[in-house]
Amino acid sequence: MTTATPTVAVGTQKTDGTPTTAAGRVRKRLNSRTATLVSIVIAVLWTIPTFGLLVSSLRPEDEIKTTGWWTAFTNPQFTFENYEQVLFGRSASSGQLAGSFINSLAITIPSVLFPLAFACLAAYALAWINFRGRDWVYIAIFALQIVPLQMALVPLLKFFSTGVSLGGVTLMPAWDLVDEQKFAQVWFAHTCFALPFAVFLLHNFISQLPGDLMEAARVDGATHPKIFRTIVLPLITPALAAFGIFQFLWVWNDLLVALIFAGGGNETAPLTVKLAEMAGTRGNEWQRLTAGAFVSIVVPLIVFLSLQRFFVRGLLAGSVKG
Repeated sequence: MTTATPTVAVGTQKTDGTPTTAAGRVRKRLNSRTATLVSIVIAVLWTIPTFGLLVSSLRPEDEIKTTGWWTAFTNPQFTFENYEQVLFGRSASSGQLAGSFINSLAITIPSVLFPLAFACLAAYALAWINFRGRDWVYIAIFALQIVPLQMALVPLLKFFSTGVSLGGVTLMPAWDLVDEQKFAQVWFAHTCFALPFAVFLLHNFISQLPGDLMEAARVDGATHPKIFRTIVLPLITPALAAFGIFQFLWVWNDLLVALIFAGGGNETAPLTVKLAEMAGTRGNEWQRLTAGAFVSIVVPLIVFLSLQRFFVRGLLAGSVKG
C-alpha cells in the first residue's frame, strides 16, 4: 500500500505556515518584530546628528561654543540670528548664502529635468522601437557608466573654451559664456554625466511593461508618440521619481562640477562652494557653519519626503496590472 506524499507548490507555504522560498523567508524575517525594532533604532541613530545640527543652528554663539547641543534642553536659549547672518548678512564673513541658495536651485532643477526628458525618450526607443544596431547602442550607453567623471572634466572644459574643430574647420565655436550664462555649462555637464545611468534604469523599467498592452495600442492606431505619452509615462512615474531623487541629491551636493564649470563667483556659486569657503576660512564660526549646513539640507529633505511614496513604489514595482 502506497501513501501519497503531499507536494508544496513553489512560492506557497507549508502546512505550518513556513514559507518555502528564500524570498518568502527573507520577507517574513524583515516583517518580524525584531527587524522592526532594529529599523527603529537605526532610524533614531541616523536622525540624532541631524537633530543636533538643527538645535545647534538655533543656539546663540556663546552657548554653541561653550556647551554641547544637548544642554539646550536644560538651558533653552534659541535665536534665528545665525540664519539671518548666513542668509542675508552683508559682510563677507557671513557667507551670503541667500544668493547661493538661488544659484543651487537654478543649477539643480534643469540638471534633473534635462536628463529625465532625454533618458525617457531614449529608453523607450531602445525598448520598443526596432532599428538596426539597437543592442549595440544600448551596450555602449551601459558601458559609459564605468567612465569616471573626473576623466571627462578636462575634455568638457576644452569643449566649452575652444569649441570643436576638424581639419582646421570649426564645427562648433567656443561658448564664451560669462556670469549667469555659465549655468548652461553646468547643465550640459550634469546631463551628460547622468544620461548613461538614467537610460539604463528607465530602459529596464520600460522594457518590463506588458507587450500585449503595446500591441493593443498599435492595433487601435496609436503611434509611438501617443503610446509614450498616454501609456508609458503614467506607468513609469515611480521610476522617474526614483531617478529624480538620486539626481537631485547628486547635483545639489555637488562641488566639483559646479566649481569647475560655473566658477566661484557670487553670480554663479552654489551653496556647496560657499559652505566650503566658510569651512576653510572661518572654521571657528561654528554657529554660522551649523546654520549654513542646515540650510543646505532643507531642500533635499523636502524633495525626498514629498516623493517618498513614488520612490517606494519604484523599488517595489515588479509587475503591471492590465
